[in-house]
Amino acid sequence: MPSARDDESGVTPARLGRHAVLDTRRLEEAREAVARVYLDHDLSAPAEDVAMTLNATTDRLFTFGYLTYQSPAKLVMPPTEDNYHVNLTIAGATRAERSDGTRGSTAAGRSGLVLLPHHTNTVRWSADAEQWILKIPRSSLETHLGDQLGRPVHDVVDFEFGIDLTSPAGRTLLSSVEFLARELDRPGGLGDMPLAREQLEAFVMTQLLHVGRHRYTDALTAPADPVRRGRLGPVLDYMEQHADEPLTPQELARVGCLSVRTLHATFQQELGESPMSYLRRLRLDHVRAELMRAHPADVQVTEVALRWGFLHQSRFAQQYRERFGELPRDTLRERR
Repeated sequence: MPSARDDESGVTPARLGRHAVLDTRRLEEAREAVARVYLDHDLSAPAEDVAMTLNATTDRLFTFGYLTYQSPAKLVMPPTEDNYHVNLTIAGATRAERSDGTRGSTAAGRSGLVLLPHHTNTVRWSADAEQWILKIPRSSLETHLGDQLGRPVHDVVDFEFGIDLTSPAGRTLLSSVEFLARELDRPGGLGDMPLAREQLEAFVMTQLLHVGRHRYTDALTAPADPVRRGRLGPVLDYMEQHADEPLTPQELARVGCLSVRTLHATFQQELGESPMSYLRRLRLDHVRAELMRAHPADVQVTEVALRWGFLHQSRFAQQYRERFGELPRDTLRERR
């Protein structure tokens, strides 16, 4: 069976290759690089076997990386206090234990681990183990969870040690992480689109909260009760006034003093669509109004689309035609 390092042609695919940190056969260099990107730790491995690769990138919400030692390895990691670490095994296997006596294990594409901020964790890697590793600050994850619930979260989210990547939520989590990796490796991908990247990172955190069991699971998965349409008034006004800005569901929920889940439920019940779908229609209306006022010699469709947050031009043109029955360039030509 081919490893996660080989595609169908037998060629090793890039694993965040545009974000290389270090390739080394030196044990201490490997330890220092992982400590610099993720956390301080003790590393034990046969020095003659190590062929470590670390690729990683950090954005506003979390650090995302790919790591392999290509050698049996043991990492002992003290409490970080400030960060969660999520290990998603994509080749090989790991065995782990934490300071409260809990034990866990992972297998390629089937399971992962959540290392909590207030525990010492020991993880033993098989020689062929490869992992996606997320370092998520407490501030990012707990604020995101609070937005979902509509109330502040100040305590550590007490995830169970292991997470199941074969469940529907687990498969979505792994798929979204793989998609993020491909986009960050692709020139012109999400790495060059800060807003789109932040939105996908937020989605990854949402999926993590749903795939891992913790004290907030029942509240998070319970059906959200919509509120009366009048509660949407401030949100709709805010969207109209700031339609040309990078709005997110979390920001809109705060404007309406709602949880993200209640915001979505109310939009669906009262308007028949999601907040982001409504915002897209609003932005399309603004684009059309601007094109109808403009002279073709003075403006380009691409510039107008980008100004209103449409980053993918082919997708924008399709959405515009679905809404107005013509392409944006046709709207502009008609104003001659």
